[in-house]
Amino acid sequence: MRIHVVNWQDRDNPQAGGAEAHLHEIFGRLARRGHEVTLLCSGFAGALPRVTLDGIDVHRLGTRYSFPLRAWPYWQRMLAPHRPDVLIEDINKVPLLTPWWGARRTVALVHHLFGTTAFAEASAPIATAVWASERPLGWFYRGVPFEAVSESTRLDLVSRGIPASAITVIHNGVDVGALTPDVSARSPVPRFAYLGRLKRYKQVDLVVQAFARLAHPTATLDIAGTGDDRPRLEQLARSLDLGDRVRFLGFVTEPEKLALLRAAWAMVFTSSKEGWGITNLEAAACGTPVIASDSPGLRDSVRHGETGYLVPHGDVTALATAMRAIADAPDLVATLGRRGRAFAETFSWDRAARETEAHLALVTGQEAAPWT
Repeated sequence: MRIHVVNWQDRDNPQAGGAEAHLHEIFGRLARRGHEVTLLCSGFAGALPRVTLDGIDVHRLGTRYSFPLRAWPYWQRMLAPHRPDVLIEDINKVPLLTPWWGARRTVALVHHLFGTTAFAEASAPIATAVWASERPLGWFYRGVPFEAVSESTRLDLVSRGIPASAITVIHNGVDVGALTPDVSARSPVPRFAYLGRLKRYKQVDLVVQAFARLAHPTATLDIAGTGDDRPRLEQLARSLDLGDRVRFLGFVTEPEKLALLRAAWAMVFTSSKEGWGITNLEAAACGTPVIASDSPGLRDSVRHGETGYLVPHGDVTALATAMRAIADAPDLVATLGRRGRAFAETFSWDRAARETEAHLALVTGQEAAPWT
């Protein structure tokens, strides 16, 4: 197939996150399968306008802010003449209305929709624009097949007018070959961790508050990641007199991430809404339990009482209680970790790519070749 993908960013963009990792894991595999994959995305400072990444022909255009206005004219002029079999919009933030671009077939790929959570992150005018742009999805994308990464996202799409019959759920994968347990690497004292972007809508402040209520004399909390919410979180930790028991690690490399996942007694995630919560699966692959808000997306990637605990979102007391259960029971950490590893092994990027290829073959009326 000749596949065109539109996303706001590629994996080399400094603003890249889970959606971009997903894109390259899936469509890089499809490129290696012999499909012709082209990605249209925004540029960034110092970026080349055209590169090949993971076998994908990447066209970079404008900036994060100008990309929505320039994407369609560029596609019409430079890419549409190649007549793709399918145009895939990786919907993120403001939909680009690709069903109106004139492609023969369009597929919408959705990780999660912001909804009212946009108001926790952006200014009121911008948040209102994002919220409003998502409301008419059912009208602008009527008749378009959808791919959703979780059951939570599927339900969100249905609530916005997308027919359930038009939505195929294809779960994310996790690299269970690179992310493996190492019992010898586990911290000798209770160690909790957060790994992800430091943005207001992630609500990492709930993790810090719960850790303060834990009041365990030897427990520590590592917060890894970058983002504009870091100063506020550091101020919160100081106001709670947590001293060096809370450490802000900033950006971590892949080896450092692996070490953190293996050392922690539990990873803690408290977003009010995610598409899937891929870091939950990464922690599980390393045999580390997860404590997470019982919120859309996160509840799809944690099995309560089996791979970790789900707590009511925003309930700091319940969050601290779950952290206490982990801190007081090293044997529980091991038990939940083993079950988490088994759970993670049921997900793989190869499976996700295979299911994506099968769905696109169905949409385009082609037959997918056997996987070996």
